[in-house]
Amino acid sequence: MERKTGPIMDSETYYRSIRDFIFRYISPTHILKEKSNPKSPVRDEIRNLALRAIQESKRILPIDYQEQLIQRLLNEIFGFGIIQPLLDDVDVAEIMIIGPDQVYIEQNGRLKLTDYKFDSEAQIMQIIDRIVSPIGRRIDESSPLVDARLPDGSRINAVIPPIAVKSPTLTIRKFKTGILDYQSLIRLGSMTPMAAQFIDLCVKSRMNILISGGTGSGKTTLLNVCSSSIPSDERIITIEDSIELKLLQPHVVSLEARPANIEGQGKVAIRDLVINSLRMRPDRIVVGEVRGPEAFDMLQAMNTGHDGSLSTIHSNSPKDAVSRLVSMVYMAGIEMPVYVIREIIYGAVELVIQTSRLPDGSRKIISVTSLDSFSNDQVQLHDIFRFEWSDQTTEDGKIIGEYRFNGIGNRLTDKIRRLSHSYPEAGEFLKACEKEEGQYQHEHA
Repeated sequence: MERKTGPIMDSETYYRSIRDFIFRYISPTHILKEKSNPKSPVRDEIRNLALRAIQESKRILPIDYQEQLIQRLLNEIFGFGIIQPLLDDVDVAEIMIIGPDQVYIEQNGRLKLTDYKFDSEAQIMQIIDRIVSPIGRRIDESSPLVDARLPDGSRINAVIPPIAVKSPTLTIRKFKTGILDYQSLIRLGSMTPMAAQFIDLCVKSRMNILISGGTGSGKTTLLNVCSSSIPSDERIITIEDSIELKLLQPHVVSLEARPANIEGQGKVAIRDLVINSLRMRPDRIVVGEVRGPEAFDMLQAMNTGHDGSLSTIHSNSPKDAVSRLVSMVYMAGIEMPVYVIREIIYGAVELVIQTSRLPDGSRKIISVTSLDSFSNDQVQLHDIFRFEWSDQTTEDGKIIGEYRFNGIGNRLTDKIRRLSHSYPEAGEFLKACEKEEGQYQHEHA
């Protein structure tokens, strides 16, 4: 994003004079009362008063600058102030406010400092309060952290002093309006057509799949794409901390966890929802992210007939994902030897898809890994697809690499082969895989 220049960013005193003129004729109380009514004439009243204030100021301003000034007023009164244009910009993925003079964005996988500035820390607090108050959350010195979401589904996290030492901070991860599919990820270079078809068949054959990766690596996006492979005649229960999944199937029940209220009551944890979902006759259970004791209940469900479940997990590799699951089971207060827990994980999870955000800002699937066998008290992993990159980059800084196919393995092959009765392309895919594997072995003999 180009750094903003021009009079609207340089004439703060003039902007405030226009704003003060409007509030002399319309009280903030009246605006608050009318702003929730889409048919209210208060927006037109503010626009007319702003034009009148500009005329009375006797300053000759270009029409486009007048429109910018009025739009900024409307954003401050009805939207989220100076960051509203960033929220409206489809190319901005995240907004990070770390102080009045520092507003960063993520754009095309890169962090950039903008020229948007707040007048004071109090103005940042006003934006935070405007976000959290309508949904019954509070943020103050006794409760200085809050997670919430905007009306469009964007996730926000706010931290205020004394926890945030320098200034109130606000992070907004914008909710993507468009729904990506396998072809979109192939065009972006996030996976190959062969890997896409394999993952599609794995979901259709009701494998239990974990999508692993770090923050912002594209886990939820990939979970949405994988969920699109679930047949439309199945009943799907989704469980999330904050609703992000957008499934297009007709029979979807969406459950959302809830934090405790101001009195410390009414909390509904992810684990409660996982346990409850088992009583809801699910064909599929999709957990937005597993991060705590709910992991044990999810593994139990996978091991007792609820196959075809999908979830995400924060970890840096498939091996780390298995280790994290072990730790989460212990968080549930389960006392059993670690090798027993690993065997439970092996019996429950069949595939781990590892995502990553590479140094060039791109998001890729860097491995598709099966939990191939269990021996010597350890889960043995097998990389089916793996992205290998070199030190070279393209002229525009993009990393150069290629995907390696290493064979599917017996555990998953048998399940995909059984799927060929309903989906003939499954059998054709396995034949293509055998040919690809044979060719690779011949070339590297």
